[in-house]
Amino acid sequence: MTHDDRLFLVTGATGRTGGGAIKLLLQRGHRARAMVHREDERSRALAEAGAEIVVADLHDLDGMTTALHGVTGVYFCHPILPGLVESTVIFAQAATEAGVRSVVNMSQISARREAGSNAARQHWLCERLLDRTNLLTTHIRPTFFAEWLTVQWERRGGEGYLRLPFGEGRHAPIAAADQSRVIAALLRDPEPHNHAVYTLHGPVEQNHHEIAGVMATSLGIPVHYEPISVEEFALAMRERGHDEHLVQHLSNVAVDYQNGVFAGTNDNIEKLGGQPPLSVEQYVRQNLSAFETSGPRFVPAP
Repeated sequence: MTHDDRLFLVTGATGRTGGGAIKLLLQRGHRARAMVHREDERSRALAEAGAEIVVADLHDLDGMTTALHGVTGVYFCHPILPGLVESTVIFAQAATEAGVRSVVNMSQISARREAGSNAARQHWLCERLLDRTNLLTTHIRPTFFAEWLTVQWERRGGEGYLRLPFGEGRHAPIAAADQSRVIAALLRDPEPHNHAVYTLHGPVEQNHHEIAGVMATSLGIPVHYEPISVEEFALAMRERGHDEHLVQHLSNVAVDYQNGVFAGTNDNIEKLGGQPPLSVEQYVRQNLSAFETSGPRFVPAP
């Protein structure tokens, strides 16, 4: 157990990466403040675990100023929604005024100047903005989360289906829990990682046919990968009412994926987080209940 006077703020504290990071910080004896949009059973669980709770909005300068008071380091995570650049500017100003020392910034592996996705290009711009502050800044760029398999999965007739626009592209799925360990470690020791950009991958690079095969073995049922067009994927998202910002992002991400932008693997998770990342097989076996029903974004067969 570590006991010191540092206070860490975790935005998106009820999400997967933020929630995991704040629990790890608390387990190590650190003071942690959870920034949430509302008080509910999730925020109450964090409070019971020992976290301070602050209700604030990333787009509200006064709210962010309050949330950052007395804070040493921040995990900054914006959802895939409009307003990333504005919220990063607000954070940078409020953090500077508050004397915050460091930030771990959740970016994307597709973040680059020439990105077709508006969200990915905005992440690249926000990285450059944070690099120009006096904050010790570390950017993490994960490939596709392992959790996406549960979101985009269909359970039908005792079999599983992944109908996705990823062609024969490859990646090494990375679990949120593994990212949480990296985030917590970077918050605790930011100095060696200032201005570093870390891509985060799982242990094994696979295409979706191979991923489906691993899932089938782990679940004990047939699992099929059916490549579809980007257009069919985008239409299904629009029919479910997803906003155009997300549709535009994921449509362009699918093209990036086919072109190898999400591919590769490395040992960053183990080096930074202290233990090897979960494989797809391990993730599925640890989350069997998540595959008992269809996820919220699966694309139904015609």
